[in-house]
Amino acid sequence: MEEGVLELTDNERNYLAGQLLGRLATIGPDGSPQVRPVGFIVNEQTATIDIGGHNLGRSRKFANIRRDNRVSLVVDDLASIEPWAPRGIEIRGEAEAIGGVEPVRPGFSSELILIHPIRVIAWGLDTGAFDAPNARNTHPKESA
Repeated sequence: MEEGVLELTDNERNYLAGQLLGRLATIGPDGSPQVRPVGFIVNEQTATIDIGGHNLGRSRKFANIRRDNRVSLVVDDLASIEPWAPRGIEIRGEAEAIGGVEPVRPGFSSELILIHPIRVIAWGLDTGAFDAPNARNTHPKESA
């Protein structure tokens, strides 16, 4: 995959830097979606979102990506409950499942999933919690 610039706003970047867990959706062997909690980091050097974890190379998500590289990562929470203020970001893209890397965080194994973003949809970060999300394509290959 081609390296580039990670097209995130400052608010999106800061939000992701303050979060430790997200939910990664992959496509299972029968074509059904599978969602799992994951740890991640924003990797500005490779313009990817890097997913790690314990024994990642033996996980279903790792195998799923080797078969079909389409993924979606959602990171969200509540800025407050009074008033109700959800916020978050969804990053859709193509992923690579790689091994033999130096663990990037305690508890991560020597495998990583690298997400190359194609579409970013964020709410409550650069917009109000209930305003239209800040949605855009970050790669010309994808239109939605």
